[in-house]
Amino acid sequence: MKLSGAQILINSLLDEGVDTIFGYPGGAVLPIYDALYDSKLNHILARHEQGAIHAADGYVRATGKPGVCFATSGPGATNLVTGLANAHMDSVPLVAFTGQVISTLLGRDSFQEADITGITLPVTKHNYLLTDPADMAKTVREAFHIATTGRPGPVLVDIPKDVSAGETTYQKPGVPQLRGYRPTVRGNASMVNRAATAIMQSERPVIYAGGGVINANAAPELKQLAELTVAPVTTTLMGLGGFPEDHPLSLGMLGMHGCRTANYAVCECDLLIAVGARFDDRVTGKIESFAPDAKIIHIDVDPAEIGKNVRVNVPVVGDVKVVLGQLLERLQAKLPGAWHDRIKQWQQEHPLTFEAGNATIKPQQVIQEISNLTGGQARIATEVGQHQMWAAQYYTYTKPRSFISSGGLGTMGYGMPAAIGAQVGCPDEVVFNIAGDGSIQMNIQELATAVDYQLPVNIAIMNNGYLGMVRQWQELFYNRRYAHTPITAPDFVKLAEAYAAEGYRIEKTADIKPVLEQAIASSKPVMMDFIVEREENVVPMVPPGEALNKMLG
Repeated sequence: MKLSGAQILINSLLDEGVDTIFGYPGGAVLPIYDALYDSKLNHILARHEQGAIHAADGYVRATGKPGVCFATSGPGATNLVTGLANAHMDSVPLVAFTGQVISTLLGRDSFQEADITGITLPVTKHNYLLTDPADMAKTVREAFHIATTGRPGPVLVDIPKDVSAGETTYQKPGVPQLRGYRPTVRGNASMVNRAATAIMQSERPVIYAGGGVINANAAPELKQLAELTVAPVTTTLMGLGGFPEDHPLSLGMLGMHGCRTANYAVCECDLLIAVGARFDDRVTGKIESFAPDAKIIHIDVDPAEIGKNVRVNVPVVGDVKVVLGQLLERLQAKLPGAWHDRIKQWQQEHPLTFEAGNATIKPQQVIQEISNLTGGQARIATEVGQHQMWAAQYYTYTKPRSFISSGGLGTMGYGMPAAIGAQVGCPDEVVFNIAGDGSIQMNIQELATAVDYQLPVNIAIMNNGYLGMVRQWQELFYNRRYAHTPITAPDFVKLAEAYAAEGYRIEKTADIKPVLEQAIASSKPVMMDFIVEREENVVPMVPPGEALNKMLG
């Protein structure tokens, strides 16, 4: 029996264990959506293709399962580009399927034609342009294999309409055998031995954990390593939740807006154990002054990251979970020493704190209250800006996949659809989108998606009337010349009601907790407009180009 390329695509997705797709239909994907009509797959109709791919991304980060999105040709496909770049920067395994004009019209500037494989080549792990329906099943299998193995990342499959409509015999493919693609899983034994020796000899170790820990599901091994060697742990923005922040060995986040203790510890450690992290500029500050007295062990699945930004003494390429397991077999328990006394002193002298507001709400108060009410068990998605940093600083993350945010690309408009994806993937859990009054307006149309599918996403807007992070830089480095950073917002309460969601405006500190409690208890999406201190800054802050121990605030 012959099937259409579209039917084979649906069958292949089911074979991969896919249960949910985020998408938006159009002419070039009509055969695919027609086949989808009869399938058991759950399709979430977004209101914009960027919303669809960010929702798929949030679904991945919350569940650990690969995400899938559909878009039509031309503008539908190009609307995915930001989402693909976002997923690529943060190593998110998702597969995007785009429609394309029929094969004979390719290259003729046909209606809604775009060279999406050419456009997305730099921002995908791999991509395909299908030319034969007989290649559909094999390509889908390969796409998921590439997206989910090694260093995860997005893969795009472009499907001309005649390929999705054409018929062929369906055969389930076997395990892909891709020439030249053999991700390293186990670490080199001699390098693992060198790492173990360095750890046992160190007196001032620090573990620096990134998003790779969460991608590899290696949080249990990371915790074992820290406890066995009594090494304090600092995490990147993408690593939040990889190590419980209520643990005595937790230093919190490091970097530009990291905790003072974490930054001081990195500056004075004699051994830095980097696990699934990439030494990006927001973490290192002035690269020449980063961990100046430390030997560096770098454990990462991607060999291209080793030595890319900093010198490395012990490189270990391999799956983080596997390598940590190898390392644990070679280590013995250590006892705390003077290093821990030094760290405790920093923690006492430099706690992460702010001056609580009385008449005016401080955004940090809102984040803390969300953390208290949810016990650190909610899924927290964010947009990008000051509120993102406050969410990183003042919510206590105790488990992996609880912080969902755009790290490397810094994509405004990410949080709303990502929260929807997280809620779809975790229907019984509390989900928040912590937003700013600027960034929430970039994909606010996805509130209709949340209402349509009865997703009780809680949206907490820190409304300060500015593009806050840009304004903060203008204050500190541009003599308060606030060029085009004041921003007007709609009446968010009326807007929520127009979408058939719940809306609240909060102006008093006494109202923070009761409104949050009401939102968490609601079965509807709830939009909360918190009117906060207009010129509150995110501190500590490492000025650009400075060393980590040169913090403002």
